Amino acid sequence: MSTPVISVTRLKRSFKSGSEDIAVLKDISLTVNQGEFVAVMGASGSGKSTLLNVLGGLLPPDAGTVTVDGLDIGSMSDAALTMYRRDRVGFIFQMFNLVGTLDVEENILLPSLAGGRKVAPAALDAIIEKVGLAHRRHAMPDTLSGGEQQRVAIARALVSGPALVLADEPTGNLDSENTRLMGGLFRDLHRTQGCAFILVTHAPDVAMWAGRVIVLRDGRIVDDRPTAEFAGPAELSSFYERTLNDAI
Repeated sequence: MSTPVISVTRLKRSFKSGSEDIAVLKDISLTVNQGEFVAVMGASGSGKSTLLNVLGGLLPPDAGTVTVDGLDIGSMSDAALTMYRRDRVGFIFQMFNLVGTLDVEENILLPSLAGGRKVAPAALDAIIEKVGLAHRRHAMPDTLSGGEQQRVAIARALVSGPALVLADEPTGNLDSENTRLMGGLFRDLHRTQGCAFILVTHAPDVAMWAGRVIVLRDGRIVDDRPTAEFAGPAELSSFYERTLNDAI
């Protein structure tokens, strides 16, 4: 039986705009099991990135419960959340967030070293090999292509063996060829790492990398189903547009 890595019940999250509270996440409930690869789709402002930030321990929930890898992150102290982000979660962002004065290997190791956690040399070698950067491990970020920089960011997220990987529009700054190559890499790494992957995207071709797609609209889940139900990105795109229109 699959083990839940994420269990969210009646999650709500708002932001202040002057004296007004703007509700961004409204009564979200979902479960993601160990080894699942889930894509979250939705228009700008639907709450996709806010959901990712709550799951990653970057934003606290206003209401509801959020349990990740057995931890109730809504009740954790700032110090405990720092350890949670370091030890349990790997982050991959649209902006690669590499440190320009550090080489590939140093960028991959930076979060672990900053948190006082030693990465085994064999684990470092393995992840550098998996992302295809063995020949570039001592290159500086400004000499790397966009695709190579994103592969450094992926290796950085995975090197510590997290229970959960959160990717926010990871192909947003890549061309179509690098996006295609990234799809194969994501699927391969998900299969070999065995952790839960959640990927936020607006692109149906990217969402098809996952085994399941969740659609958000105005802070609510309006659909949740396996991507195997779709023949390809075009069919998913039609379904996505239809779902958003039906939800109005």
